[in-house]
Amino acid sequence: QVQLVESGGGLVQPGGSLRLSCAASGITLDYYVIGWFRQAPGKEREGVSCISSSDGSTYYADSVKGRFTISRDNAKNTVYLQMNSLKPEDTAVYYCAADLFIYAGWDHTDEYDYWGQGTQVTVSS
Repeated sequence: QVQLVESGGGLVQPGGSLRLSCAASGITLDYYVIGWFRQAPGKEREGVSCISSSDGSTYYADSVKGRFTISRDNAKNTVYLQMNSLKPEDTAVYYCAADLFIYAGWDHTDEYDYWGQGTQVTVSS
């Protein structure tokens, strides 16, 4: 049974940092494309970042480029999202997702077969 579990969310002040983790069981993450998505209240789920399975290429939404970094620790079967210089508009539930192959685009939610339950990130003073 495949399970993705996100952790590391919380309340942080603007300008602060958080590191989200996505731990997997039932699959070996280095064979999968891993995406991070977020969903704010009243908004659609949007792609934040992605790391490929083949060469470790990374992709970012324009809104987070230069502030967020995605990485993978194969030994721990975990993918991380380091979030720096956080802004109130980063407030959302963050989800990780996994799939063996991505065809239409890394930020398309329907490309991913497996999803975690989400972790809340709140950026507020």
